[in-house]
Amino acid sequence: MPPWNDRFLRACRREPVDTTPVWFMRQAGRYQAEYRALRERYTLLEICRRPELCAQVTRLPVEQLGVDAAILFSDIMVPLGPMGVEYELKESVGPIVARPIAGMADVARLRPLEPEETLDYVLETIRLLVRELPVPLIGFVGGPFTLASYLIEGQPTRTFVKTKAMMYGQPAVWHALLERLTDMAVRYLRAQVRAGAHAVQVFDSWVGCLSPADYRAFVLPHMQRLFAETADLGVPRIHFGVNTLGLLPLMRAAGGEVIGVDWRVDLAAAWDLLGPDVAVQGNLDPALLFAPEDVLRQRVQDILASVAGRAGHIFNLGHGVLPQTSPDRLRQVVDWVHSMGGDQREH
Repeated sequence: MPPWNDRFLRACRREPVDTTPVWFMRQAGRYQAEYRALRERYTLLEICRRPELCAQVTRLPVEQLGVDAAILFSDIMVPLGPMGVEYELKESVGPIVARPIAGMADVARLRPLEPEETLDYVLETIRLLVRELPVPLIGFVGGPFTLASYLIEGQPTRTFVKTKAMMYGQPAVWHALLERLTDMAVRYLRAQVRAGAHAVQVFDSWVGCLSPADYRAFVLPHMQRLFAETADLGVPRIHFGVNTLGLLPLMRAAGGEVIGVDWRVDLAAAWDLLGPDVAVQGNLDPALLFAPEDVLRQRVQDILASVAGRAGHIFNLGHGVLPQTSPDRLRQVVDWVHSMGGDQREH
């Protein structure tokens, strides 16, 4: 086994590192021939439920790309099944929920999550991986808002009309649902860290559809509780959302040692908004992986230059790897970041 590489963890803690660490959201998936071959035989959920297979998929990008962290291969919907949610993951669409939540009776039917009993296969995958990975393993959970939007809409949406209608028109139902989802997130993250995860990420991917006022009223209290009740875990916690420029100070107030930033905002400007006492992750546009090589290299260099070696930068995409992406391009980006990143120091 290669020597242990903790560059990612040190950057999360804003400690000096020899060069900028890099990993990619959705770094295991359809862009890999090996993964596509597995998907000809197994569904995504079947892979998640087989620890040996799931560990193999999680390891692949570490071996192929040379990234500084692995992220558990799974889906944010996985813990909702044991809570009583019937859903399917439809190819090229996303989660389809059989019985969307419309009122308090639907919320009351959600069962508390007991991860050691109902998600033992996830925890076994983590235990397998931490014994053999040369880099830290990131566990994760979906943010309460993002999961609530799937449960209320019944499927992915661009408008979030039903979600916002519940927020405004049935606030008691809304907060009861987010209480349940926050309870789940806390239990699931704690179980993943007990199993050995070295860091965790909260994917509140779609919360950027909210105004700051709505985030403050309908989401912030729940996110503050999520981070308060996981503060004793002793591992870095990454807080990520898409299109969140207007929410960054509120997300910082919610919690997390690392804030993930998408490509719609200059990384240095985002860091100024967040303040000096937090690490920042991001933020290359995934579509730039299809640009000419010189354009891509320049954009990587621009991101690194914008933070000027400031301690606590983790290079990543602004969202997940797209299925059409060339693995060679991702490997190029890893090599460029490692060669151009330079030392990160406190300034």
